Amino acid sequence: MKRVVITGMGIYSCIGTSLDTVQQSLFNGVSGVVLDTSRHEMGFRSALTGKVPMPDLKSVLDRHQRSLMPEEAMYAYCATADAIKNAGVDEDFFLHEDVGLIYGNDSTAEAVVTGVDRIRQYKDTTLCGAGTIFKSMNSTVSMNLACLFHLRGINLTISAACASSSHSIGLGTMMIRNGLQNMVIVGGTQETNPYAVASFDGISAFSVREDVPSAASRPFDKDRDGLVPSGGAATLILEEYEHAVKRGAPIIAEVLGWGFSSNGEHISTPNVEGPVKSLEMSIKDAGINIHDIGYINAHATSTPVGDKKEAQAIYKVFGDANIPVTSTKSQTGHEMWMAGASEVIYSILMMQGGFVAANLNFDYPDEDSGKLHIAAERLNHHFNTFLSNSFGFGGTNSTLIIRAI
Repeated sequence: MKRVVITGMGIYSCIGTSLDTVQQSLFNGVSGVVLDTSRHEMGFRSALTGKVPMPDLKSVLDRHQRSLMPEEAMYAYCATADAIKNAGVDEDFFLHEDVGLIYGNDSTAEAVVTGVDRIRQYKDTTLCGAGTIFKSMNSTVSMNLACLFHLRGINLTISAACASSSHSIGLGTMMIRNGLQNMVIVGGTQETNPYAVASFDGISAFSVREDVPSAASRPFDKDRDGLVPSGGAATLILEEYEHAVKRGAPIIAEVLGWGFSSNGEHISTPNVEGPVKSLEMSIKDAGINIHDIGYINAHATSTPVGDKKEAQAIYKVFGDANIPVTSTKSQTGHEMWMAGASEVIYSILMMQGGFVAANLNFDYPDEDSGKLHIAAERLNHHFNTFLSNSFGFGGTNSTLIIRAI
């Protein structure tokens, strides 16, 4: 099969909106978590959230184009424009190449709420706005990006909860491996407005540790009490290796393996067997030994049950291999639909910088996390291969293995 490499990256997150600023935030242990007190006024138990700046696209997109884009599509546009530039590609390239797009997204809450509110208020569907249909469809991001960047290959949205963008990378890799595309833009995005996460708050999924917001997201720590919602967008350019070499592309890394599975049990409570299958499948697909992996970016969201099951799965596969494990969600909160793609980028930036960012707020291990090599402080650690986990509601699991090249 054909080799698949990463030739471009773009990130728009609560810890930075460029690759350089994000790498610095990772190195320095900067948290993007804040307290949004307006959420209490809406009835939220928890007002904690990752703070992502709203893009100002007036200078690059016209009013009509912007009117078709919800918040998450704007984040995705910024990340994708940067990734394309990072890959050394210009607009003319897309007119001569059939470039694909597979992007992760699993909600359009604000657009739906706003449109329905107008209909209820005015009793007139024509007043919900001409752009509402394009903003409120789950495929809003892929349809907007495909049109804005003139993409002519596959155009697909992956809706798989918090594994959405990881699966987008895996599926993009399969397309290229099998010769169906030479280049695929992949990634994921997550809206940060309160409507998107109110139902999560309603089931007590969020941390209520509000006294020190930066200490609220504490993956693997014994005293964790829930996740912190966050968002933004992350985009990667996947490319067939020979195609990238021929055009003189800046080759960043190679996608070695992808594993996936479904737990097939409870809709929200994870098990161990599903993640183990995903982990083992990715290692087999990559054709490497577990000792070749120098770092594990865990899915760990800071929930009591989720972190426990993942720690057990990692230990079952890796045993006492003593590979550094961290969850960058300790800095970013849970970026949900974008998390798989953003965490691949975070891991690549750490790999390039020769360090592993600290798993913030890991003060006390529990019986399962204590068996892993979880880095509570930043490690000076050179590695050239890493594994990244992403798991989602419904029991969907995705594991990627990436190698420097």
